[in-house]
Amino acid sequence: MAITASMVKELRDSTGAGMMDAKKALTETDGDMEAAIDWLRTKGLAKAAKKSGRTAAEGLVAVKVQGSRGVAVEVNSETDFVGKNAEFQSMVSGIAEVALSVSDVDALKAADMGGKSVETVVTDSIAKIGENMSVRRMSSIEGDTVVSYVHNAAAPGMGKIGVLVAMSGGDEAFGKQVAMHIAAVNPASLSEDDLDPAVVEKEKQVQIEIARESGKPEQVIEKMIVGRMKKYMSEVTLVNQSFVVNPDLTVGEAAKEAGATITGFVRLEVGEGIEVVKEDFAAEVAKAAKG
Repeated sequence: MAITASMVKELRDSTGAGMMDAKKALTETDGDMEAAIDWLRTKGLAKAAKKSGRTAAEGLVAVKVQGSRGVAVEVNSETDFVGKNAEFQSMVSGIAEVALSVSDVDALKAADMGGKSVETVVTDSIAKIGENMSVRRMSSIEGDTVVSYVHNAAAPGMGKIGVLVAMSGGDEAFGKQVAMHIAAVNPASLSEDDLDPAVVEKEKQVQIEIARESGKPEQVIEKMIVGRMKKYMSEVTLVNQSFVVNPDLTVGEAAKEAGATITGFVRLEVGEGIEVVKEDFAAEVAKAAKG
């Protein structure tokens, strides 16, 4: 029987197995969907489906730099314990290595890693380790010099927060200081020019409404807003923030003294933006009782 792409997709959707595993299962069972599911179960390759609904908000961010390009990849797991697993760490490091040659996270998932797609490698690990996992995000950056930094490192090049800094001029030591600053302070953008205008306008309107509550005249309020927006920019834009290494200088001023121009940065933190729903013990028992 001819095995079609739609059959492979249907089996993947129902079991969580990798594409090649699904295709092999259908081939081995002559296209019988139920038999293919059983085949995958006997091989331990359908276990991932049972894990896929569970929240994966832990894991690791890995960073890699090759020449003028750097990448940061977030791979999630359900528990922090798995992030300390040597096998998981090896997989994450390998995925980051593959990321150096692709453009985005979708291409990364489909890319080859030791004869299998990255997505299949992750699925195989889910079945083996027993936790839901996912390649969630990937960011890349290019520059004359790219410096990486990992905060709370669990292993070389990977930890809870990964930072990449691109710059021209300066040296790696200064780049590392800037990366540490970014890890600690988490700026929203490099400069005012890189901020979303809608975000800036929203903040401005909020500040106007706050100022109006004071009952001051509009011309006074206008001057107040100029000062408040300047303060806002000093808090959220990298080059205008007080440099953690030397608070007497902004990051931009420190870069100028170091003979460097910061051209971009990437900061990924594990679990950032993932909503974790917590259940009380009674709810967990009730849920388990319902199967």
